[in-house]
Amino acid sequence: MAPERESTRERTPVGATAATRPRTPRLDQPRPPRRRFLPEWDPEAFGRLSEKIARFLGTGRFIVWMTVVIILWVVWNIFAPAVLRFDNYPFIFLTLMLSLQASYAAPLILLAQNRQDDRDRVNLEQDRKQNERSIADTEYLTRELAALRLGLGEVATRDWIRSELQDVVKELEERRRHDGHVVFPAERAERSPGRDADDR
Repeated sequence: MAPERESTRERTPVGATAATRPRTPRLDQPRPPRRRFLPEWDPEAFGRLSEKIARFLGTGRFIVWMTVVIILWVVWNIFAPAVLRFDNYPFIFLTLMLSLQASYAAPLILLAQNRQDDRDRVNLEQDRKQNERSIADTEYLTRELAALRLGLGEVATRDWIRSELQDVVKELEERRRHDGHVVFPAERAERSPGRDADDR
């Protein structure tokens, strides 16, 4: 602790005021912009421009226009008067222009492909998360249905009661066929006092 205090005292003069103290950067104010020697550009705007150019380079319209320009270039430099020709037979300037166009087109196409790959990666990640949520929801619903089936296993359903009633009706019909007449429980209850009186 003592060496630190001594170093602080050495840095700050004894009779220094607020105006003569060395200024430290304030935390409540942004830093001044740094001077940059390289030009600045918006990467997003440059990426969108590269995608537009790459889309145009991949169309038939570009191929047709480039073919028309090359044909006009060659015809002009062959059949025009010698004074007006600007690129004689080996067409060196035309070769240079096509090389320049190819050297710019390849990086622009690669940049557009990289942006498309980034978008595809984000879409795949979102699809994967959506699939995970769907699977989790499906598993939850499956567990809920299994729990409901277990809970309703002992409850009499309409189909079960209907099947039981059909079995009872079949049994009564079979008894009627064998005995000729079937006495239902209600009739038996009505006839029982008379039988008791006759028996007496």
